[in-house]
Amino acid sequence: MNPRQHCLLCLQRTPAAPFEAALWIAAEHDPGVLPGDSLNRLQHLQLDVAHHLPILPPRELAQPLLRTLSTLGFQQEEYRPIRPQAALLDQVLQRRRGQPLALALLALEIAQRLAIPLEGVNFPGHFLLRVPGADYLLDPCGGRRLYPSDCRELLQRQYGARASLSAEHLAAATPAQMLQRLSRNLRHLHTQHDDYLAALVDAERVMQLGPVLSTDYLARAGLYQRLNCPQAERFDLEHALLLSDDPVQRLQLTERLEQLPLAPRSLH
Repeated sequence: MNPRQHCLLCLQRTPAAPFEAALWIAAEHDPGVLPGDSLNRLQHLQLDVAHHLPILPPRELAQPLLRTLSTLGFQQEEYRPIRPQAALLDQVLQRRRGQPLALALLALEIAQRLAIPLEGVNFPGHFLLRVPGADYLLDPCGGRRLYPSDCRELLQRQYGARASLSAEHLAAATPAQMLQRLSRNLRHLHTQHDDYLAALVDAERVMQLGPVLSTDYLARAGLYQRLNCPQAERFDLEHALLLSDDPVQRLQLTERLEQLPLAPRSLH
């Protein structure tokens, strides 16, 4: 099997294995990545974390777990512009720096191994964690507790004062949703660093991992435009047009489609 197939197979297990799936995503970008080596490294980290945790009921260990990881050096990437390494799990394990989602995937894997209840939350702009049933969320970058007022402030800091917090923002994330979000992050980071072929690999994975948005088709269309693939670009623009509810965007997409060359007709 190739790395993509291994990744998808990890999500079909019971329970799913999103951390290992993310390692196969790293292997898809670098054939030299051996997920087994990273899993061995994780096993040593798990033992180190367990040694530092206080003696408390498992339900009370989620925040100490995140604080311990931070103390051991696992913190949010501060280098700007952010590089793809901040979202590739093998690199995050080695460098101990990463995006919130990458740090969350690491924490979720260790929590599962130590029987600590913890789940991911697909919060916009900054992936969060939660102990099931708790009235607060946890920042994977250090373990800070966030109550509804903190979440509202975080949302408005990223999307403006008019952004409104909703129940959808606080919903638990499935393993497939986490891997799709990771793929979107990598697509964006590779595009930012002009690695369009790598970004296209991520864009295609986004399409395989679950329901897609018009923005996903637009992102891939932009990559095809940079790679001079007008017919593939047309395919994605047409699908984005079908999914879009924005009249202005629909007009822009229609104009953009009119500028593309028509597909050559085959002779029969």
